[in-house]
Amino acid sequence: MSLSGNQESMPPDEVVTPPNPSPHGRRKKKGMGWLLLLITLLIVGGVAWRLTHQHSFNSRQGKQGHGLDEGSFPIPVTLKPATTENFPVYLDGLGTVQAFNSALVNARVSGLIQEIHFQEGQEVKKGDVLAVIDPRTFQAQYDQAVAKQVQDVAQLESAKIVLSRDKDLLDKNVLDHQTYDTQRYLVAQLEGSVQADQANEELQKSQLDWTQVTAPISGRAGVRYVDVGNQVTVGANSANGSAQIVVINQIQPIYVSFTLPQQDLPQLREPLLAHKNLEVDALDRNNQTVLSKGQLSVIDNQIDTTTATVKLKAVFANDDYKLWPGQFVNVRILVNNRPDSIVVPSEAVQLGPNGSYVYVVGADNKAQMRDVTAGASEAGLTLIESGVKAGEMVVTDGQYRLQPDSLVKTKSGDQTGLRHQK
Repeated sequence: MSLSGNQESMPPDEVVTPPNPSPHGRRKKKGMGWLLLLITLLIVGGVAWRLTHQHSFNSRQGKQGHGLDEGSFPIPVTLKPATTENFPVYLDGLGTVQAFNSALVNARVSGLIQEIHFQEGQEVKKGDVLAVIDPRTFQAQYDQAVAKQVQDVAQLESAKIVLSRDKDLLDKNVLDHQTYDTQRYLVAQLEGSVQADQANEELQKSQLDWTQVTAPISGRAGVRYVDVGNQVTVGANSANGSAQIVVINQIQPIYVSFTLPQQDLPQLREPLLAHKNLEVDALDRNNQTVLSKGQLSVIDNQIDTTTATVKLKAVFANDDYKLWPGQFVNVRILVNNRPDSIVVPSEAVQLGPNGSYVYVVGADNKAQMRDVTAGASEAGLTLIESGVKAGEMVVTDGQYRLQPDSLVKTKSGDQTGLRHQK
């Protein structure tokens, strides 16, 4: 059997073997393995150290928090005593200032504005002339009505004289009844015409008077809606606002309208039944500055079912003009004044899962958590219905670090101090 040319040319003693890896490659793989092992050991060691350190830290914190090291590590706090005071009880609401009276002044007859007799923002009195509409047409119509009445009155007087003569002739049987009755009915007709003339004269006089637009109330004029030379139109077909002159608002006194929840009504009912005047304060939007003091004047006769609130109004003298129509204010009503009430600083009262509580520090300088029933807050003080007695020291700052039975000390600069500071 013959072989191909390539096989015949290959020497019989040569065997093909795969190439061996170089020593440099083996050393590189071994180095990478040691590096990965080293990184793994460092990660495991770091995690173990951290867990051990955290456990030790938590243990120390737990011991300090439960008062195990209280003698060595007292917690600095600020203390204030619970006091007894006359505590005012307020109801708070959001109100809107409204004019005591408001009137939109409209022209009552159509015509050309000849004169304007007020300045925008001016105080006006009831009856003051604000504007004058061209009166010439209305003056002519009034004069015609007067003349027509004079004419009809003259005819009536003539007819009455004739009727009197006919009566004499009728009594003498000289005049027939038909002629007499005709004259009598003519007198009645002319009397009706004279009455109609009187009514027309009064109408034309009113139209003439309405050419002088007067103030219906006393108050402050706003921005005028029309200038001299403009035409005002009155009637159903006139454009909206074409007859408007100005708005007058009475702002001395002035109203504040506000709402309160329906659950506050019992606190209002008792003083109202006793015929007491409830004092109302109007404060600025920051609820810090009292703008004016007034009295409650109106409680609406029904509760708004959509909001479960009742509408109220208070009246203010507003001598210094601090209240202005459309202004938003905070409203406070003084409904009661509780004497000899126990109060604490508001920052001492904390809210927990079971309600309000305070930390009370006794003679042993240890803080005790005390559940309390807190009432209203006013001027940085909170009314305590139960849970704290007058004279007890409560923590007002530093509560976030306290646990029951924590040893405490007063902060530097606190003048209140502990009763038995160690």
